[in-house]
Amino acid sequence: MIVDIIENAQEYYNLSKNFQKGFEFLKNTDLKNLDNGKYEIDGDNIFVSIQDYNTKPESEGKFEAHKKYADIQFIITGEEKIGFTNVKNCTPTTFYDDTNDIIFLEGKGDFIKAVENTFLIFLPQDAHMPCISIDNSKYVKKAVVKVKL
Repeated sequence: MIVDIIENAQEYYNLSKNFQKGFEFLKNTDLKNLDNGKYEIDGDNIFVSIQDYNTKPESEGKFEAHKKYADIQFIITGEEKIGFTNVKNCTPTTFYDDTNDIIFLEGKGDFIKAVENTFLIFLPQDAHMPCISIDNSKYVKKAVVKVKL
């Protein structure tokens, strides 16, 4: 897992050209005015999901992980806690869904506060639990860039 602010995104361009394209989209797009939905950046190699929601209690959260894609989760508006741990510290609660590239897990992890202009990169070994309330439920708008590995 990597955590940083969008102003430092160029430091991660060397991860791959796909990461660079994903970060350039985040930096050069008026994300606050995008409607919820999926937007292609480079076909199924890189796409972004714009979503908004109210954060939820940790008791309602689930760890998830992916095999084909890395996530760049970018907080457009609001703040939330995001849980993280290595997938080896978790037990699957579902079978891996190859179509949607997701598996849900349970386990123990740590939490980090994600605020506006913060991004987090989750790789396949990084189980993560997004959308968690810090104190009370709050509105969040987020972009999740999926980068094919």
